[in-house]
Amino acid sequence: MGIAASELCRYVIRPTLTYLGQHSPTAESLLLGIAASQSELGSALHERRGHGLYGITKPRHCALWDNYLALDPERASLVRGLASQHAFLSAPQLELTVNLRYATAIAWLLVEQHTVTLPATGDVLGMARIWKEIFHPQGRLRDFSQAWQTCVSPKNHVSC
Repeated sequence: MGIAASELCRYVIRPTLTYLGQHSPTAESLLLGIAASQSELGSALHERRGHGLYGITKPRHCALWDNYLALDPERASLVRGLASQHAFLSAPQLELTVNLRYATAIAWLLVEQHTVTLPATGDVLGMARIWKEIFHPQGRLRDFSQAWQTCVSPKNHVSC
């Protein structure tokens, strides 16, 4: 069983986006949809596709640090502040599975790195396109839509 969409949003996604200075209802919805599509909101945290809620692979995680965050030390320091002190140094990928705020920050930065404009908050197809492009290129847009309907739809995402 995964995390309730409203609680994931309220206690993890919103505070993390606010901490990064990137909060918006669209960003919240997009991250909820990605978590639903990649792990069924935490029901499957270690799949072949990657680690944690957002299914981020080790190469994607390393590339984000090496090619994006390394170019912005202030931003890197902010994100590093979300990680566990010792665990991050010995097993950084484990942070993607056990540290929800850190994983959320990394997922958002992957989006930020590739996306110029976000779709409207309720544009599930627009969010699906971002998910497919960044997180699961072999995925089908309907997979995202189905995950959205199952895990995030308004009955599960009551004004988080």
